[in-house]
Amino acid sequence: MKVAIAGAGAVGRSIARELLENSHEVTLIERNAEHIDVDAIPAAHWRLGDACELSLLESVHAEQFDVMIAATGDDKANVVLSLLAKTEFAVPRVVARVNDPRNEWLFDESWGVDVAVSTPRMLASLVEEAVAVGDLVHIMQFHKGGTNLVEITLPDDTPWGGKPVRKLELPRDAALVTILRGHRVIVPADDEPLEGGDELLLVATTEVEDELRALLRPPSP
Repeated sequence: MKVAIAGAGAVGRSIARELLENSHEVTLIERNAEHIDVDAIPAAHWRLGDACELSLLESVHAEQFDVMIAATGDDKANVVLSLLAKTEFAVPRVVARVNDPRNEWLFDESWGVDVAVSTPRMLASLVEEAVAVGDLVHIMQFHKGGTNLVEITLPDDTPWGGKPVRKLELPRDAALVTILRGHRVIVPADDEPLEGGDELLLVATTEVEDELRALLRPPSP
């Protein structure tokens, strides 16, 4: 997969290293010459320039990338780049970093964003996930299609304990993605029995979240 990352700060470099380790082709775009360090990530293609300028995007052939990641520390730059990548170069997948949660409303498909990643929001979700049992925790929002990645931890005394996944009659617009059990990542086969303490990761629309809560949370004593 061919990926462009705008912003070669700590976040952009970390993403680049992960993608390179998974055999993807990465181009790092950075407008600050002081942040250009080819020796730090020699396997990446480095380009000095402003990713919000059409001429720069044309010169790197943005239309050839499978994914554009707007990972700068400036929310305005990230939304502008997202819009250009989607409307001018038809990049199939645009991922944008949200630095200030107050700006989240901007990061949607009208600005070309397929996935918005808010670090403060994700950190808050992880805190909630650590203490919440029996309720849905939002991990990530996919603006395109109005869906969310959510997590629910089954309590030890869950009525679903020992029952196979096929017994879960999920709402139409919800899908079980995986089951986390201790250090294991389990593909949710139909005959896989559920256990108390299982963390269920689901993709669901906002409209069906109440149905999921009613289905998976324990009944009130």
